[in-house]
Amino acid sequence: MNGRASPRPGFGSGNAPGRGQTGKQPLVRPETGSKKARKAGGRQDEKESLPDYAVYRFSGKELAKYLVLYALLDGCISYLFFCSRIAFVLLLPGAFLFLEEQRKTQQAKRAREMTRQFLDGIRMIEASLQAGYSVENALREALRELRKIYDPDSFIVREFHFMDTQIEMNRNMEELFADFGKRCAIEDIQSFAEVFLTAKRSGGDLLTIIRNTASCIRQKQETMQEIETCLSGKVMEQNIMSLIPILILAYIRLSSPEYLEAMYGNITGTAVMGICFAVYVAAYFWGRKIVRIEV
Repeated sequence: MNGRASPRPGFGSGNAPGRGQTGKQPLVRPETGSKKARKAGGRQDEKESLPDYAVYRFSGKELAKYLVLYALLDGCISYLFFCSRIAFVLLLPGAFLFLEEQRKTQQAKRAREMTRQFLDGIRMIEASLQAGYSVENALREALRELRKIYDPDSFIVREFHFMDTQIEMNRNMEELFADFGKRCAIEDIQSFAEVFLTAKRSGGDLLTIIRNTASCIRQKQETMQEIETCLSGKVMEQNIMSLIPILILAYIRLSSPEYLEAMYGNITGTAVMGICFAVYVAAYFWGRKIVRIEV
């Protein structure tokens, strides 16, 4: 024995610390990057995943449903008005107009639901402000209450959750509301965002502003509901009147097909039926425009 201690297990001669080294290995955490950077990256990904509500996008299921519906409608019109397969093919491009009309309908429906949820949200913020919370904490308390009412994937819960996480990253609440209103493309939400931005930066009374804004939106929603209630009967009448020409033509085609034989298979009859179809389509959209009233 020469008195030299044997090397410690796991440390060979090649790993021995040289001059000026302490021999201590740095502790490396399994996470890469700082916690703040990871959190910012996650928030950025979440921001990018938030939808732009200005344009309604069909899901795959909705798109397939409307395309099948238009194909059936195209088949009925081609048979009743023209009795021709060529007409079916020529009317296929009308699917784009049909989809656009359905898109506008679904967009308006979603906008009404978003406005209703937003009204509930600012009401809860108002209640929290009245209880003495700051506006940031009021948003957090409103989010807790909204999660009890709406699904986690609902519009207002997702947006308020995003705002809450961005506030933790030191983003201004007025900027978040401004971005929120821009993506929503809803007049009431955009007006609230502009007023909130002005009041927050000028030191206005946020409680009074939110209360007045909620009152205005609520009155507008009540007015819209009253109008829809008054027009519900007229809308039903318009839908029935739109179906009557189709039903009459289908009844004649099925009960007395020889009565309309002169209108098919010749240029004159096709031109007359084409004019009738154009008048019918124009009357349908005119009626839809009459019963559609915006506040």
